[in-house]
Amino acid sequence: MCRWFAYISPTEPCLLEDVLITPQHSLSKQVHDHYLPKLFSHVPGEQTTKQEITLRNRLNNVDGFGMVWYTPSRSGFITDIEGSRPVVYKNAQPPNNDANFHSICAGTATKGLFAHIRAATGTSVAAINNHPFTFGRHTIMHNGLISHFTDIRRPMLDLIEKSAYENIHGTTDSEHLAALYMTNLTENVGGGTTSWERQYQPTEMLDAFITSFHQVIALQQSTLGRQNVQACSLNVCCTDGRQLISVRLRNHAVENPPSLYYSTTAGVTLNSKYPDHPDAGVGNPNPSKSAAEHGKHVIVASEPSTYKIEEWNVIEKNHAVLVDREGNCTEQKVDMADEFLAQAATGKHF
Repeated sequence: MCRWFAYISPTEPCLLEDVLITPQHSLSKQVHDHYLPKLFSHVPGEQTTKQEITLRNRLNNVDGFGMVWYTPSRSGFITDIEGSRPVVYKNAQPPNNDANFHSICAGTATKGLFAHIRAATGTSVAAINNHPFTFGRHTIMHNGLISHFTDIRRPMLDLIEKSAYENIHGTTDSEHLAALYMTNLTENVGGGTTSWERQYQPTEMLDAFITSFHQVIALQQSTLGRQNVQACSLNVCCTDGRQLISVRLRNHAVENPPSLYYSTTAGVTLNSKYPDHPDAGVGNPNPSKSAAEHGKHVIVASEPSTYKIEEWNVIEKNHAVLVDREGNCTEQKVDMADEFLAQAATGKHF
């Protein structure tokens, strides 16, 4: 699978270098390394548990990199744009030795960041297929798999609004899912690119995603027959630069999706203005601010990037995290009715 990192704050910017490069277990190191505290499986048996965790958290994520950071720069020049908008950087290579990536991170701070390293699931290794995917002010990224995507891709396109369809540039299941999500999110305001500039409540964002998930399952069942449908893993994050939702879903009675964590405190440890350091035993000898001065924030990530395990919470299977404009974070269960559970044996990869 893939690995990703998301940061959102109403007031406190993060330096990209601090969160994506400096930590011993930053996202850029997760190309070839894993750190999965607190993770366990619902499948009985220790050996089975280890196999399942390994299966859905693959060691190598070498099929490209992408990131989006939000900046208000454009709104200072164009009068009809208000607030921050996403800037995209993608590379078909891993970020470890990408000099452009390191330069951007050293000189960029933001209150909204999505970053993603890819492990391809059957589609081409190309920058165009790298997450995150943007639709106006909205950004979406995914870790997991829509099972049977090649079987349902054509009918799935029929559900996607014209502008969202035209914004699909690659071939991944994730980008098609993002377009379907944007179709459902904007349906009540008429759709189209102008609707991508609007902000929606986190509950509306979550409802749009759950609707998209249900549509995907319905297509799989109608195309293949319910008894032949394998489970999907959908660890998805969506933002408009101010608000955020993230889900950790797998429509299987006992199997778990890939790992996913969130934190409302790790931003202090990751920020070089403040005391401490993301790596144990290092510390920050010259902080310019006290920890109490750090603004409210939320991080959602495939794996923790600080040594303090207590800073991180596992997002439970079939749960969502919602973050509003003030930075308030809530977790809620996503109901998984029996009719949506996969009936077929799990595929050999996911």
